[in-house]
Amino acid sequence: MSKKRRTFDAEFKLQVVKMIKDEGLSVGQVCRDLDLGETAVRRWLGQFEAELSGQRGIGKPLTAEQQRIRALEAEVRRLREDNALLKKAFGLLRPGTEVIYRRIAQLQKKAGNVARMCEVLGVSRSGYYAAQRRSGRKTKVCPVSVRLQAAFVRSGRCYGSRRLQATLRSEGIKLGRHRVRRLMRAHGLQATWKRKFRHTTDSRHGLPTAANVLDRQFEPAAPNQAWASDITYLRTRSGWLYLAAVMDLFSRKIVGWAMAPTMPAELVCSALQRAITQRCPAPGLIVHSDRGSQYASEAHRRLLERHGLRASMSRKGNCWDNAVMERFFLNLKMERVWQRDYANQAEAKRDVTDYIVGFYNSVRRHSKRGYLSPNAYERNWTEKHPIVVSENT
Repeated sequence: MSKKRRTFDAEFKLQVVKMIKDEGLSVGQVCRDLDLGETAVRRWLGQFEAELSGQRGIGKPLTAEQQRIRALEAEVRRLREDNALLKKAFGLLRPGTEVIYRRIAQLQKKAGNVARMCEVLGVSRSGYYAAQRRSGRKTKVCPVSVRLQAAFVRSGRCYGSRRLQATLRSEGIKLGRHRVRRLMRAHGLQATWKRKFRHTTDSRHGLPTAANVLDRQFEPAAPNQAWASDITYLRTRSGWLYLAAVMDLFSRKIVGWAMAPTMPAELVCSALQRAITQRCPAPGLIVHSDRGSQYASEAHRRLLERHGLRASMSRKGNCWDNAVMERFFLNLKMERVWQRDYANQAEAKRDVTDYIVGFYNSVRRHSKRGYLSPNAYERNWTEKHPIVVSENT
């Protein structure tokens, strides 16, 4: 018994082609589902492609109605492709929802269809109306955030969450550290710095050196018992500027400093003499330094002997023996120097002096001293030990 030949009209053929072209089905899958011959379906696809490309002689010629339908279908496909492209681009470059809500509010005056605009722009209608209600309220300024930002600015934009928390606590505002960190992130409060390095210690000399008397005992019981000193460098547009500083380890206060475009022995002697003049220490005070030629020089040794001070030097190549001074210099550069671009050495001298006197000694909160500034720490100690201080001074 012969199989009856099936005939298909043009509309059915077009539907089959659309299933393959628009819905992404394979030829084999369509043939199995509709019980069609694969050869015939592929011929229909060829005819469809030929008709779209404008070729003639393949298949039956298109009627005027068919041509109009083909043109409309092609336009629909282009619109779909353009819409898909816009959705992808909008997803990649999507603005914040608040911006979208403001745009809908502007278009609402002309278009009026909020539901349609929310659907097109990919936001919820309830979210849009909630944003409208929020915008009608008066914006409240958070006083805690204002105080936090003010404390950050006063610190030279160098305080982290711990020091900001201690600062606010001293002002009567009690906040947890995690909330301080959240507020800092919300307002973009972050100290930035970068490292630079320049070698300043030259221990390759034949001068006599002292033993490590201090031996990392960085916590003396009273002022003017142990000092630490060191040299660092500062970059300016007119050349390097060298800073020698002396710190009282008791309070971490900088008690003497000097700056010069070179670093001879006179530089460290000037810093030490300034500290002696200001503090008037009793004989026996330990002055610790590295093994640099400036500190091993005859001028520095004689200055120590004249005032009855004991020399102490770090072991060779061991920066940890003078870690407190290394940390001060790092703080100085992070919090001030690396945030500046000094035009000349005079400008750098003024700024570093302002940092030491106006900020570090008097304002900056030290984590090792209960988040008190060096001056405040010494005042507290003086109130409890007035007799001892009068004897030392």
